[in-house]
Amino acid sequence: MDINDIARKAGVSRATVSRYLNDGYVSKEKRELIGRIIEETGYVPSHQAQTLRTGKTKLVGVVIPKINSHSVGRMVAGITSMLATRGYQVLLATTDNDESREIEYLSIFSERNQVDGIILIATVFTPAHRQAIEALSVPIVVLGQQFKDMSCVYQDDYHALYDIVRSCLEKAENPVYIGVREGDIAAGMMRRTAFADACADAGMELGAHAFETGEFTADSGYLCTERLLASHPGLDTIVCANDDMAFGSLTCLREYGRRIPEDVQVTGVGDGSLASISYPALTTVHFFYRTSGEEAARMLVSLIEEGERVSKQLLMGYEIMVRASTR
Repeated sequence: MDINDIARKAGVSRATVSRYLNDGYVSKEKRELIGRIIEETGYVPSHQAQTLRTGKTKLVGVVIPKINSHSVGRMVAGITSMLATRGYQVLLATTDNDESREIEYLSIFSERNQVDGIILIATVFTPAHRQAIEALSVPIVVLGQQFKDMSCVYQDDYHALYDIVRSCLEKAENPVYIGVREGDIAAGMMRRTAFADACADAGMELGAHAFETGEFTADSGYLCTERLLASHPGLDTIVCANDDMAFGSLTCLREYGRRIPEDVQVTGVGDGSLASISYPALTTVHFFYRTSGEEAARMLVSLIEEGERVSKQLLMGYEIMVRASTR
């Protein structure tokens, strides 16, 4: 069964069926007839033939740092949902936070026009990244980081962390911070800088002992908290760079006999599904991850279909979710 068979059964030309399949103009009567025949026969247009005819694959490559992340999952959900409404499918590549694999996937997706565009959920940005992006033959949107002269959708990491820290400092004297590597500009450098600035603006002097660096996991949050309790036993507030680290911190504090929030306040970032049901419920930053995925997809489709080459940048909003883990 091919397009010629559909045309013959419907008593129309091949060109009419082609216009129907590509959302071109077809009279209501013929559109209903063609649609009924396609449904009855189970005809599926050849993806390869469509690609050869239009020069478009209707595929979008999405490069993510890891698969087991609630924030990444919500962004991907937004991306796929929006792209589906525009007839695009997604090819997903996960790098396990390997910078070299990010660059490799950018090149693979761009080769021989395998995709119409790329969304990169980025953590770091190196000269090799810029070189790979500049060599792309298809448009790209960066999600999660702000990169100069590139279309991107990103979170307001600095102000979100600054606001949640200042709210905690009203009832704190010895705050500490658990973060991640500063090569991750948004989650690493911007969040750490916001913590330090908020403390400085509140008249608090912080030593090196007030900072620990780990990974985005509960285990890492536990170990970092354990080290902070040893080096800074008078701590009364722990600000974490993400919710998973905060969950590990909560567990560690309970095991060491610290009451939360009476003895120690704890905050996170992300507001995943467990934040409101953890014990105690976690005060955290809510970022609109799914919406940011939708916006990145919408931005990319505009670049693909309208041929725009002017870079656009979209800064997302946030909410501070005050719960039982802070005083």
